[in-house]
Amino acid sequence: MKALVLKEYNLFSYEEVPMPKPDDDEVLIRVQACAICGSDVHGMDGSTGRRIPPVVMGHEASGVIEQLGKSVTDFRAGDRVTFDSTVYCGECRYCRRGEINLCDNRRVLGVSCEDYNYPGAFAEYVAVPRRVLYRIPDSVSFEHAAMVEPLSIAFHAISRSRVSLGDTAVVVGAGMIGSLVIQLLRISGCGRIIAVDLVQEKLALAGKLGADILLKSDEVDVPGEVFRLTGGHGADLAYEVVGITPTLRTAIDSLRKGGSLTMVGNLSQSVDFPLQAAVTRQLTLLGSCSSAGEYPACLELIADGKVDIDSFISAVAPLSEGSSWFRRLQAGEPGLMKVILRP
Repeated sequence: MKALVLKEYNLFSYEEVPMPKPDDDEVLIRVQACAICGSDVHGMDGSTGRRIPPVVMGHEASGVIEQLGKSVTDFRAGDRVTFDSTVYCGECRYCRRGEINLCDNRRVLGVSCEDYNYPGAFAEYVAVPRRVLYRIPDSVSFEHAAMVEPLSIAFHAISRSRVSLGDTAVVVGAGMIGSLVIQLLRISGCGRIIAVDLVQEKLALAGKLGADILLKSDEVDVPGEVFRLTGGHGADLAYEVVGITPTLRTAIDSLRKGGSLTMVGNLSQSVDFPLQAAVTRQLTLLGSCSSAGEYPACLELIADGKVDIDSFISAVAPLSEGSSWFRRLQAGEPGLMKVILRP
């Protein structure tokens, strides 16, 4: 089969690779759509340390079941499916608690690190365990189904926090995940949503998708403006969707006493953290990792048209052209957000 292989950092090859053979508890999927994730773009240059070449990346995908493992009885060849990017064991303490994103034996499709190399979906076929499969509703396209993974990350972040009617929320980082968080906050009944970013185009999209107030962080004192807008109290909730010191400080400094911060971004391995502010203002700090079984709810939201997915899709292109699209995303081409590749 053909696959897009990261042969060495910043070098792709579209080439023949061996066809995966599904184990008894796995299915073989003929890939129909696979989106380029920001983590893949960062992985191609070695900056994350989790895409060690050679590797077939790709974890935001959908397709059609081609072949069933011997023990898989509740799916059929031809079924339209998507699948969780997190391959959990289903047996450890965390899996038994339903916290599959925290699985002790967690692996991620399309990731190659010191512990494992798990081939991903930038290929004609991919093999995944039955337990990570989800059927795609008839009204949902393969391209939209490939977007369930990022939507599930935003959904999980919202589920980690407690959104109340009338709350004011600040979303720091209005990229795709941040804008999905904004949409879900609106659905959840949040009273006022403030989007913060450096890029005007991202803020414009955030406004289209439900943000009430748009703050360009290099033009305004964001915490000062948030406090002014809230009568001197601060925001009830903040979502940090970048993962660097300046954006984390902006999120924390925008909160009221007793407010809640949900940390989604993890661009940096460590940040300068304002400990005294968090302690003396009694802030609630929540980490949010990946997703934990939210795929069915996300597929339903897409099927019902409650979440705008099309606004994020910049291009749909052949897998054979993947290398050039990676370079364009890496260069930060204006207006380019999500590119979906089709084998």
